[in-house]
Amino acid sequence: MGVSPTSVQPVADPKSVTILGSTGSIGCNTVDLLERNPENYKVEALTANSNVELLAAQARNLSAKFAVVADPGRYGALKDLLSGSGVEAAAGPAAVAEAADRPAEWVMASIVGAAGLAPTLQAVRRGATIGLANKECLVSAGDVFVKELRGNGASLVPVDSEHSAIFQVFDFEQADKVRTVTLTASGGPFRERSLEDMAEVTPAEAVAHPNWDMGAKISIDSATMMNKGLELIEAFHLFPVVEDQIDILVHPQSVVHSMVEYVDGSVLAQMGTPDMRTPIAYALAWPDRMEAPSPRLDLREVATLTFEDPDQKRFPALRLAREALQRGRGAPTLLNAANEVAVDLFLREKIGFLDIMRIVEDTMDRVPVRNLNSLEDVIEADTEARRHAAMVC
Repeated sequence: MGVSPTSVQPVADPKSVTILGSTGSIGCNTVDLLERNPENYKVEALTANSNVELLAAQARNLSAKFAVVADPGRYGALKDLLSGSGVEAAAGPAAVAEAADRPAEWVMASIVGAAGLAPTLQAVRRGATIGLANKECLVSAGDVFVKELRGNGASLVPVDSEHSAIFQVFDFEQADKVRTVTLTASGGPFRERSLEDMAEVTPAEAVAHPNWDMGAKISIDSATMMNKGLELIEAFHLFPVVEDQIDILVHPQSVVHSMVEYVDGSVLAQMGTPDMRTPIAYALAWPDRMEAPSPRLDLREVATLTFEDPDQKRFPALRLAREALQRGRGAPTLLNAANEVAVDLFLREKIGFLDIMRIVEDTMDRVPVRNLNSLEDVIEADTEARRHAAMVC
């Protein structure tokens, strides 16, 4: 399908920015870049789930106009922390939607999980440029989301390091000359573990990613390789390619972030150190570029780059994601919802590590796949899958 970038001219005035999910890993890295470039950016709104202490500090430091905590029970604490700052405080889902609807030119969509879908769509519907770090927008609601993007004149710049890499080297003017798109994967912390050993993995082990600093949920997805499965589905919606043109390679050094092969044999790759501030900076400044504090890539120091096929038996998430994409309709929604439930159960030590994919597969096998024509359809399918997944354990 593909979401081709639109032509946007850089502006001299500071760019207005909203961050949906400012206290998570992606949000904090975005805040870091904004704090380093106060003359180029002004902050309209920041939102967080419950961390009012960090949210208030960010809002004060960035002179934000509006700060929202999704948890209504934390409103009083946020209001007290922002007293005298001039920053307006609010709480609850409606306030998060209001933050997305405020007139920021650029919106970082970094609320983790399906909870980020509705506010991101709110920003899309007013034609904003979206820095997309929320996988679920394209996984759970791909066709619905892309339709909204096109119908409202919104622009989308991917923030995931892999999709950012592809975006930077994909020739949208000659998409028919692309042979394959290759997503690279670090392989996570259990790349060389046996299935028997993986059965005994603890949450503390699973969140310890060897290369990237990420939140707990995304780290678990990396450990199961579901993150790569979700990225496969995202890539299908982001770029004008079909499912069998998208390949996945394990690349433990996390230096080559992804590649595009053309029909003439050329392979274009984007490379860099594993620091999320690089793709965030690209999305934030797009179509321009900005300075970023990421460590510089020294290939002499790296010396060796290796690549290998992922082990489909030990990491069934990749097979399940391809099956969901091939089935279409609401199948990816079921995949994502069941995975979110299962990851949460694992983090709370209610199930074992290998049970995550068992729950996902059972949900995909047993919950009917429905057509998705609206956000309401997505929410209904998501809710049904969550209900089933929670009962499987």
